[in-house]
Amino acid sequence: EGDFIPSVTLTQPSIKLGEWRFGILLSAGCGRAGWLLREVQGGWLRQRRFWFVLTTDSLDYYSGPERDARRQGTLVLTSLCSVLWPDKHTYKQTGYWSLTVYGRKHCYRLFTKHYNEAVHWACAVQKVIDSKAPVETPTQLLIRDIEENKFNPEVVEHIYEHNPILRYTQSPLYAPLLPFPYGNMAGKGYMSIREEAVRLFNCLQQLESAREPIPLIQGILQTCLDLRPLRDELYCQLIKQTSVTNSHVQTQTQTQPNPQLRYWQLLTCMSCTFLPSCSILRYLRFHLKRWVTVQSLSVDPEVESYASFIAQALEKTRGRECVPSWEEIQGLMGRQEILCTVHYPGPGCCQIPITSHTTANEVVRQMAERLGLQDSRNTFALFEQNSCWEKAIGGSTIIADVITRFENLSAKDPDSDCQCRLCFKLYCLLDTDSISTDNIEYLFLYEQCHEMVVRGQLPACEDDLLSLAALRLQCLLGDFSALSPYPPLEQLFPAEVVEARALLAPVDPPGCPSFPGGLLAGTLWGHKRRQEQDQRLRARLREEGAVVMSAILERWKALAGYSRRDSMAAYLTIAQQWSGFGCTLYEVDFYIVSNDAYFKIC
Repeated sequence: EGDFIPSVTLTQPSIKLGEWRFGILLSAGCGRAGWLLREVQGGWLRQRRFWFVLTTDSLDYYSGPERDARRQGTLVLTSLCSVLWPDKHTYKQTGYWSLTVYGRKHCYRLFTKHYNEAVHWACAVQKVIDSKAPVETPTQLLIRDIEENKFNPEVVEHIYEHNPILRYTQSPLYAPLLPFPYGNMAGKGYMSIREEAVRLFNCLQQLESAREPIPLIQGILQTCLDLRPLRDELYCQLIKQTSVTNSHVQTQTQTQPNPQLRYWQLLTCMSCTFLPSCSILRYLRFHLKRWVTVQSLSVDPEVESYASFIAQALEKTRGRECVPSWEEIQGLMGRQEILCTVHYPGPGCCQIPITSHTTANEVVRQMAERLGLQDSRNTFALFEQNSCWEKAIGGSTIIADVITRFENLSAKDPDSDCQCRLCFKLYCLLDTDSISTDNIEYLFLYEQCHEMVVRGQLPACEDDLLSLAALRLQCLLGDFSALSPYPPLEQLFPAEVVEARALLAPVDPPGCPSFPGGLLAGTLWGHKRRQEQDQRLRARLREEGAVVMSAILERWKALAGYSRRDSMAAYLTIAQQWSGFGCTLYEVDFYIVSNDAYFKIC
């Protein structure tokens, strides 16, 4: 009983049909047989030993290999069945190698002590599954019938009249409309694709009575973003819930609320977020055209507006990276554009109307026209920006995705000071000499130059940096006044320079004894000494900051009488002394790899 009996591969030439081997009569179509442990529910034994036989149609198990052994169960194999292969995690927990076979009604979790045995069984079962013809659901067959008869309206209406699976229902859905593998776990905290498809329909039906539908719509779209196979399924479910027959439309009165309106709104959001596969796309377009024809008998023109909007959106939509934001969904439900705030150097900003398909290049073009920069020889771009960093946005990026990212970041940390925004800026300086001082482009050049200075990207001596900071104050506040509130030092002068000055001074005060390295490591005195060093360093930073600010104020006083334009011109004159002025700088990380280690350089 405890000995290992190898399973038999029943496709060897030496084995003849009708011959008894290992206690079982081999018949046509039999692929593999052998002892395996199966997980059972109930009883004090979690695993029981059965004789398994794999045929071209099913996986059966018996009480033993004898001729008259009783068959205990059968799992019919179709193209929708799936096999979960052996993994080390289960082996470490149980001491057995396991494989799991998922069917429509049953799931067999099988165990063996031998890895090769488990792999051979998994390969054999998968081979049988792969040999099966693809399963088609009733919905797929009906979609094909509609496609074949789309030019015959009477036949199409007959199909809709006699097949409730194609029409709106208030009843729950017990199986997906499209075929999905059994037991295929989706990951990311989701259940199997089939179970998620059924849950998706349940969420759709909740939309009818939801007082605030936007969170529910975002959740449904997020599921489809995470689980790509569900996109076609959701389209089919929405087409079903927005489909009616002529008889239904004729009986609908003007006073009756349309329960399908929420489904049309979600279908609008879907059409601007994901595209279905080619076959479902054809079915969707036919559905929209058919609805316009049927709608002519109805009294609700709003649905016709949604159908027209969706048809236009399908021509423009490509894959989105994010689920639409709250504001975007609100705009889509009303078939309206949304306003996007775009900042530019200085305190200015513009409200730009965008859709779910507007790209960064289109916004750049609109901003350039509004600010009169369309004839500039320099190039512009949109940037994601906060107080700590900025990043150029690719021209083909969908702006609605960027806004959604901002909304998600804000929701995660609503109290953060580093709120993101869109900024329209110079991207590449091709001609700085022809920029007029009266043009807003000159302000762009000045403001972006100052950003480079504050970030330490402009190589200049300390004397020039002090002059630049004083000119900045003169430009912002005019002549020096003791009562004028001026910006903090980090907005005028590179913080790295102040830190470098502070580090030049000795951290330990004179007379402090130095101990051999490691002598006091890990001791209370060593920890206390490090804290004192940090406190002295912070004090040095404050002292150096005060010294630098005092020097800036003195230079500011000497600029009395400089106009704003004079201050900007003087500022740019100093900055242009650097031979690389006008270059676009990027912060990048790269690695130097050696045989023993790698180094990150920023």
